[in-house]
Amino acid sequence: MSPTSETAHGGRRLVIVESPAKAKTIKGYLGPGYVVEASVGHIRDLPSGAAEVPEKYTGEVRRLGVDVEHDFQPIYVVNADKKAQVKKLKDLLAESDELFLATDEDREGEAIAWHLQEVLKPKVPVHRMVFHEITKDAIQAAVANPRELNKRMVDAQETRRILDRLYGYEVSPVLWKKVMRGLSAGRVQSVATRLVVERERERIAFRSAEYWDLTGTFSTGRAGDPSDPSSLTARLAAVDGKRVAQGRDFGADGRLKSETVLHLDEEKARALAASLADTRFTVRSVESKPYRRSPYAPFRTTTLQQEASRKLGFGAKATMQVAQKLYENGFITYMRTDSTVLSDTAVAAARAQVTQLYGADYLPEKPRVYAGKVKNAQEAHEAIRPSGDRFRTPAETGLTGDQFKLYELIWKRTVASQMKDATGNSVTVKIGGTSADGRDAEFSASGKTITFHGFMKAYVEGADDPNAELDDRERRLPQVAEGDALAAEEITADGHATKPPARYTEATLVKELEEREIGRPSTYASIIGTILDRGYVFKKGTALVPSFLSFAVVNLLEKHFGRLVDYDFTARMEDDLDRIARGEAQSVPWLKRFYFGEGEGATGGAADAGNGDGDHLGGLKELVTDLGAIDAREISSFPVGNDIVLRVGRYGPYVERGEKDQEGHQRADVPDDLAPDELTVEYAEELLAKPSGDFELGTDPVSGHQIVAKAGRYGPYVTEILPDDVPKTGKNAVKPRTASLFKTMSLDTVTLEEALQLMSLPRVVGADAEGVEITAQNGRYGPYLKKGTDSRSLTSEDQLFTITLEEALAIYAQPKQRGRAAAKPPLKELGTDPVSEKPVVVKDGRFGPYVTDGETNATLRTGDSVETITPERGYELLAEKRAKAPAKKTAKKAPAKKTAAKKTAAKKTTTAKKTAAKKTTTAKKTTAAAKKAAAAKPE
Repeated sequence: MSPTSETAHGGRRLVIVESPAKAKTIKGYLGPGYVVEASVGHIRDLPSGAAEVPEKYTGEVRRLGVDVEHDFQPIYVVNADKKAQVKKLKDLLAESDELFLATDEDREGEAIAWHLQEVLKPKVPVHRMVFHEITKDAIQAAVANPRELNKRMVDAQETRRILDRLYGYEVSPVLWKKVMRGLSAGRVQSVATRLVVERERERIAFRSAEYWDLTGTFSTGRAGDPSDPSSLTARLAAVDGKRVAQGRDFGADGRLKSETVLHLDEEKARALAASLADTRFTVRSVESKPYRRSPYAPFRTTTLQQEASRKLGFGAKATMQVAQKLYENGFITYMRTDSTVLSDTAVAAARAQVTQLYGADYLPEKPRVYAGKVKNAQEAHEAIRPSGDRFRTPAETGLTGDQFKLYELIWKRTVASQMKDATGNSVTVKIGGTSADGRDAEFSASGKTITFHGFMKAYVEGADDPNAELDDRERRLPQVAEGDALAAEEITADGHATKPPARYTEATLVKELEEREIGRPSTYASIIGTILDRGYVFKKGTALVPSFLSFAVVNLLEKHFGRLVDYDFTARMEDDLDRIARGEAQSVPWLKRFYFGEGEGATGGAADAGNGDGDHLGGLKELVTDLGAIDAREISSFPVGNDIVLRVGRYGPYVERGEKDQEGHQRADVPDDLAPDELTVEYAEELLAKPSGDFELGTDPVSGHQIVAKAGRYGPYVTEILPDDVPKTGKNAVKPRTASLFKTMSLDTVTLEEALQLMSLPRVVGADAEGVEITAQNGRYGPYLKKGTDSRSLTSEDQLFTITLEEALAIYAQPKQRGRAAAKPPLKELGTDPVSEKPVVVKDGRFGPYVTDGETNATLRTGDSVETITPERGYELLAEKRAKAPAKKTAKKAPAKKTAAKKTAAKKTTTAKKTAAKKTTTAKKTTAAAKKAAAAKPE
């Protein structure tokens, strides 16, 4: 008897999904007899620290959370922030007759389902319920056709989790000791960082080359119309049969790759243009070819991220956040997929809309079938498409803002994928003539006409290069034939310079990772988010710029852990993990080879990937044991020129000439937002000429901490240097005391006493008659008093230490001057946030410009500016701030907690009340805490 038919005869079914939003949608499709609740992601994981490991485990197990000596047995613990939710699920299960585990059908979803089963220990029948879209038909079909838990998928996820834990927990401490505390390494994260650093190295090494050519405008002498222009523009292609050099002919060193081409400089180009002024030109050849372009495959995760970046300006993380909402609310199919396959239902729906919206002429005779292009595609999902057996047009969805934009993009791409090819003609015309000094010059022009637009009526793919010509762009040339005479209306000499390789954007980095088969498409958004959060990369506009810190990290990894950041090795690891997922390899032997190096002559193991000679290769454990060979100063030093060296220190990057204790030693801080390719010898000399850098002032006699003065983004300030053993991140993190210098102070004259006095701020002046505390504080806009939310400006900085309570009360007795406090208009409007669905603007605050949606504020980071910040960058900053923020709002739910705490006679009633009271708070609290915990983990 199927679960659906049993429901008709009574009983209660508990359905567990991953997110509260999904639970709400699915509940509406299942009706009475079903209780739908969310696990809110993973309910248990490897411990985040030794304190979470049960007491029975000792030694390395407590540090790693994995028993490497006993077949890499993972130690799983229920997350502290999930214990309340687990209890709630157990209570609901105790009152249920069946359990449906309805998490996502991918490795992570399968693992979550397995963990739920392991923790809840159900004594009732358990069903694995899977679906790829959240529609009524799909959900009801999933209930009626459950399957067993796929343990092979669980094993594959567990192997990846253990591998990433070993990598992160073994390599990250090396970075702490040799580069800087608080850094992290990761299997894919480190390789992605290396790609960005290598591109910047290419830009630093690049030498621009100048080259010239000619552009000619030629007239047919006929009166033209749009279908037959009267003139064409052509570029000089050859002189005396020798091809004219273009940008592609120069290497990164600025030199020609081959001497077979003609390099024109400005003088030669202008002379040639002048000698061609009175030349008679003729058409030497006309070559016409049919043009055909087939539609693009439906979206998978990576192509959606790339197109959303190109067309909507969304980052990978923002794209996935919006897509998640669309999926959970039943608008699109599952958004983490490697597949370009459409179901028969989807093909029928797309073809129906082609006929309805564009006509039968645009519908191919047979449905189009797209083969998968991704090696080791993870699961048999469909492509990302509108949900249902009839696609809603964007106008029919009722969506707004970013959700509307992304849905429209998906809908257009899906419909276009089932349309006819675009067809037309491409033409190349060669034009020649002899100059006054007897040189033969040949110009070339190319054109394209589209006679039938086909799928382009619905959708045209974007391009990573903003100057690239899109597929639907036409270039019409006049109707000319070989031998036709043409008059030169104008011939101009044009100068060009080769450009360094473009920095990666999120879209192009995703594309590069996928082409190298590194990582999995479903994880690219989180990988990019991680390298941004860790400070390895920052953004300038849409470009990803590596920090100097990332140069030091990559330098260390390349020199001492070369295999771990080798592109081919990382791709082979991915292959091995997929072989484990398919049951073609075993997890434990593979992990042994990777960790202990037991891979002599073995094949297919990570330990000997990239070697091929069968020799023994040391495992990860051996690599991280011998740290004596790592010279911390060497791996963090990079020559600039003129005896100047860029160093990455504990307090950030700086340039230095000479040794510290020698005469003539110079040192200067490097701005945090300086791109490495912008650090020229000339700029370094400018920095050294300025009185900047860290000034060591002395030691605080109370704390024993060193006090330094520094030049910062918002001006000079003083701060304390905390010892290495003081936690800088995580729940118990300690922040150093910091204070801005007064306007009357300077870095090179501030004293230790003044610094300690500054860091004692804010100073408690006293309390008013109602007991409200008044403090004196120094802000970006000067000194002020603060009483609750009421701030009053002070006239001088000295008042911060001298103002009395009586004087402060006198200031508060005066009416507040509202003119200065009036709300300022926003500096920039960015659009609607995909999470809060509220308008996002950039404002000017006390600590600089920030983005806000009215609930969450996030200060702009290094590399961001009001002028260049994009909507998706603003959404990212808000999302990161939400993930890291403590759950302040949850604490305000006191009435709900009291209600839940009230006892009643009936146990079932009590449980129901607790569940209702905590539903919203638990979801918010667990989500925020989970993100915060994830951000603090080394891997």
